[in-house]
Amino acid sequence: MKNSRAFTIIELLFVVIVLGILASIALPKFASTKEMADLAKGRADVATIRAAIVNERSEQVIKGTHTYIPKLSTGAAATTLFTGDGAGRNLLTYGMKAGTSSGDWAIVNDTTYTFTVGTTTTTFTYTPATGRFSCVAGTGNCNALVD
Repeated sequence: MKNSRAFTIIELLFVVIVLGILASIALPKFASTKEMADLAKGRADVATIRAAIVNERSEQVIKGTHTYIPKLSTGAAATTLFTGDGAGRNLLTYGMKAGTSSGDWAIVNDTTYTFTVGTTTTTFTYTPATGRFSCVAGTGNCNALVD
């Protein structure tokens, strides 16, 4: 009898079954990793926005103006958010892309923004009188984004 070096169909079938089992375990883990990454991005974005508001306020105090920036973006049609009020008061040099996908910010009006993680949308409001950029309690991932 000849010495054969090929795999049998049973061996190949066994390998395919094992790979299928491993894939069924690993794929759900990767799905939650995307949402965790979007949450981390959102937390960093919120911290950046808040720091920019404080920084802009400090610049105004030095100039003798004691008001917070009146709005964070130039309008509802903006494709880049958090760049300033469009009247000379700047916030972020390189704003954040507006969109509706997971990990994107969207503008509702001059003081209301949303951040999406997966299919969950969280609402944030900006109060020009106090300079507070805060999460609306009870919406989306509020605690995960600001704690």
